[in-house]
Amino acid sequence: MIGLLQRVQQARVMVEEETIGAIGRGLLVLVGVQRGDDEKRAARLAERLLAYRVFPDERDRMNLSLREIQGGILLVPQFTLAADTRKGNRPSFTSAAPPEEGHKLFHILVEQVRHRYESVETGRFGADMRVHLINDGPVTFWLET
Repeated sequence: MIGLLQRVQQARVMVEEETIGAIGRGLLVLVGVQRGDDEKRAARLAERLLAYRVFPDERDRMNLSLREIQGGILLVPQFTLAADTRKGNRPSFTSAAPPEEGHKLFHILVEQVRHRYESVETGRFGADMRVHLINDGPVTFWLET
């Protein structure tokens, strides 16, 4: 399971001109589900997202987690993260989980995060979304479980 984590000042996701999820300071996480991912990997990614230290402390060092700053988290499904881009000029999606499996595991991840943390917003699996963000830093990390 892949999480492309971005530290943001604010972020929102829209579907058909309607905002369906929005946060202030926190993390925007684009989520990709790969073949072979399971509930254990979703739980591990949830733990890492909430504990990953990417926010500055009083010495301006990346030493604080989302929990410690009490920020928001916006989880957005993005199957294209699982693309194989090693050859040619067109991505292959053979390593991405099938849609029904991706949908199931994305929602398991969301529930795992909600079980551990309050301020959780989401995008909509399979929807044509518009994601707006102000990346803080910019700070972006690729987490994979």
